[in-house]
Amino acid sequence: MEDDGDDEAVLDLPGGNPHDRWMRLALDEARAAAAEDEVPVGAIVVAGGRVIASAHNQRERLADPTAHAEMIALTQAAAAVGSWRLEGCTLYVTLEPCPMCAGAILQARVPRVVWGAADPKAGAVESLYRLFEDPRLNHRVDHVGRVLADECGRMLSEFFRGKRG
Repeated sequence: MEDDGDDEAVLDLPGGNPHDRWMRLALDEARAAAAEDEVPVGAIVVAGGRVIASAHNQRERLADPTAHAEMIALTQAAAAVGSWRLEGCTLYVTLEPCPMCAGAILQARVPRVVWGAADPKAGAVESLYRLFEDPRLNHRVDHVGRVLADECGRMLSEFFRGKRG
């Protein structure tokens, strides 16, 4: 896997775990989703030490089953870099990607994904499937899971608890 090295400099920043820093921005997006009565999942894409895309779930608002935070963020990132190949980018998302999103991540050639809460019902990175590591596919994705998992999971639990009344 080729890497332009830009994100590596970000990973060495002083002052704590840089994954936490970026995941907190994804959590801001998840809060925006919750404020819109959407499932609170947020995503950002980082390249060259800066955010080039940020999104949250918008399935209800757009009446679109594919409007997951990751899908929207990938589309924004591709526009920002002028290519469907998102080599040199890192995707941060508050929930383990589902099969649809994991497939899009693989298709976009994203080299690295950092995710928050595990998704035992639809997770395609570790929970149900391991698409990022499947040797039958032509691309692999490095991934780090459970970053700020408690905070990410709590936001989802509170949202669904509120829905159940």
